[in-house]
Amino acid sequence: QVQVVESGGGLVQFGGSLRLSCAASGSRFSTMGWFRQVPGKQRELVGYITSDGGSNYAGSVKGRFTISRDNAKNTVYLRMNGLTPEDTAVYYCYAVDSGSGHNYWGQGTQVAISS
Repeated sequence: QVQVVESGGGLVQFGGSLRLSCAASGSRFSTMGWFRQVPGKQRELVGYITSDGGSNYAGSVKGRFTISRDNAKNTVYLRMNGLTPEDTAVYYCYAVDSGSGHNYWGQGTQVAISS
């Protein structure tokens, strides 16, 4: 059974930093990454990383956020620096099954930035 579990959300001050973690289990995964969603808006891509370390980011976070990955642990990390209130959202991790190509999602973790 595949599980995707995020951790590390919370409340931080403007300009602060936070690191989210996401552990996937039950299969092997190719791409892993992060989306975020604000109530009333569509879920938007934050960024992703492939199994060989290639990464891509949304323009709004490029240069501030960094995604890294530990393949041995099937864990992906999202390091967020220079946080602003516009980064407030529920952050969702996803993992793409290497065999089926199915996307598995975590339950989401809340990130809030105070101004």
